[in-house]
Amino acid sequence: MNDGVSGFPDPSDVEGSRTVTRVRAVFFDVDFTLIYPGPTFQGEGYARFAAQYGIDIDRARFPQAVRAASSILDEAQEHVYDAAVFVRYTRRIIEAMGGSGSRLDDCAEEIYREWAGNQHFFLYDDVAPVLKALAAQGLKLGLISNSHRCLSSFQQHFELDGLIAAAVSSSEHGYMKPHPSIFEAALTLAGVTASESVMVGDSLSHDIEGARRVGMRGVLVHRAEDPPPVTDVPVIRGMGELLEILRPQPGGHVSPRPASR
Repeated sequence: MNDGVSGFPDPSDVEGSRTVTRVRAVFFDVDFTLIYPGPTFQGEGYARFAAQYGIDIDRARFPQAVRAASSILDEAQEHVYDAAVFVRYTRRIIEAMGGSGSRLDDCAEEIYREWAGNQHFFLYDDVAPVLKALAAQGLKLGLISNSHRCLSSFQQHFELDGLIAAAVSSSEHGYMKPHPSIFEAALTLAGVTASESVMVGDSLSHDIEGARRVGMRGVLVHRAEDPPPVTDVPVIRGMGELLEILRPQPGGHVSPRPASR
């Protein structure tokens, strides 16, 4: 496992080459990478939603319910964006919290719709300074999200205007990560190649493995205190570590560097 103390494995290494291409662009997942949900999407918020539909749930069971429902997010056929998958996921959470009744779907659909609201989320404290620092290095920044959130309003709400060169959401594009086309669309919008680009996200299967299949490099964000998944890409606990990995080298260009021990 790479725990963040070794540098990028370059995609070309698969071909036996050790040449490292300079980095020109960094793309970010959005949910749980740049932002996190407030109380509306914790146990107490689910309980309030459910109560509006006459559904009684145990808010304390929320963490276990999320884990129990997580496999549903991999059900999308050929990774085509399908809102119904997210509604089923939300319904399963409600059921795992003890909810039942004829209005489960109505409740799940409302929660799904509200997830797009920026006002329910918070930007991690380390995000804005790091994005500004990377942009100051001349790097192009992009967003690739599996959410149905409007990424233009996201940038405006969190005062990120002028920092983002390309943004693609799966609901507008039609395919979700890890489908290659959503990464390729973002690369095209930013005007960069895969070998010049890094994907930063919290999902090993969706963000990192999907990006690497098209030739990008990856950095896994693991903010939780538990051990990260086994992987051969750099793992960071916070965005500040990304600056060390992408610190400019002599000559001013940016190439992957080992993270500090």
